[in-house]
Amino acid sequence: MSENKSEYLVDVRELKEYFPVKTGFFKKIPLKAVDGVSFHIKEGETLGLVGESGCGKTTVGRTLLRLYEPTGGEFYFNGELVTAKNIGPLRRQMQMVFQDPYSSLDPRMTVEDIIGEPLDVHHLYSGKAERHDKVLHLMELVGLNAEHATRYAHEFSGGQRQRIGIARALAVNPKFIVCDEPVSALDVSIQAQVINMFEELQEKLGVAYLFIAHDLLVVHHISKRIAVMYLGRIVEIADADELNEHPIHPYTLSLLSAVPIPDPKKARASRRIVLEGDVPSPLHMPSGCPFRTRCRYCTDRCKKECPPLTDRGNGHMVACWNA
Repeated sequence: MSENKSEYLVDVRELKEYFPVKTGFFKKIPLKAVDGVSFHIKEGETLGLVGESGCGKTTVGRTLLRLYEPTGGEFYFNGELVTAKNIGPLRRQMQMVFQDPYSSLDPRMTVEDIIGEPLDVHHLYSGKAERHDKVLHLMELVGLNAEHATRYAHEFSGGQRQRIGIARALAVNPKFIVCDEPVSALDVSIQAQVINMFEELQEKLGVAYLFIAHDLLVVHHISKRIAVMYLGRIVEIADADELNEHPIHPYTLSLLSAVPIPDPKKARASRRIVLEGDVPSPLHMPSGCPFRTRCRYCTDRCKKECPPLTDRGNGHMVACWNA
């Protein structure tokens, strides 16, 4: 990573998140949910983070915002090292849109109170009238009507609830938003609307996103750069078009081969790369490369040494000995 801390809005270096798991009386072993993740995001940029379920994507986002206390590594925000002591003032600049719009909203609060809660916490208004005006402006920004303000979350569809969550995240005018699979619980037609809204908001407000998802088509559409995660580690990171057209890591090749192709001729000509075996448990990580147990190109070196992320040209980083 670059030593120029101010070059990036978000600069993550060797982030680790281990959860202690009891295995017997007085015995605990670490579950390595995130194990040495590094990446950076510039102002107004979107980094997509993809990988199969359980690879640690959500844990990365939650650890960055200090919802989990990190086990190791460093996180610089706008050149400032984020710690438990200074996270309070920085929370205004870093927000999160959660995956499930059904459980992330308080059912006992009206929409106006849900969106206005961050304004209350950070004291961002001088009177009730100003608070009300700010909430209505945020609702308009995400495509909700003013009459929705007095309703409760259960009265809305999934797409509308996610819009409420996005308006709540935008209430404090953040510079960086972690989007934790924000469209995975929505219908396909609604997904497109929400994705387009994210892009419009980025153009208007200049906000940066860490966009977490498992759908490569969605991530490629919205992201400038994409990072691929496997078993707590980033195995490949590159520009979105570069990764889509010239994938290098065997895991990325397998993920892209599973993406549906709308053209029947191209679909018949394409070859599906099916991975053998199951994902190892993060409680009992394999030695060396974490992907070696499912890789057809595995060698003795893969079993002994974990490959670092190395630049293969034009910022295309890959962690593989035999790529």
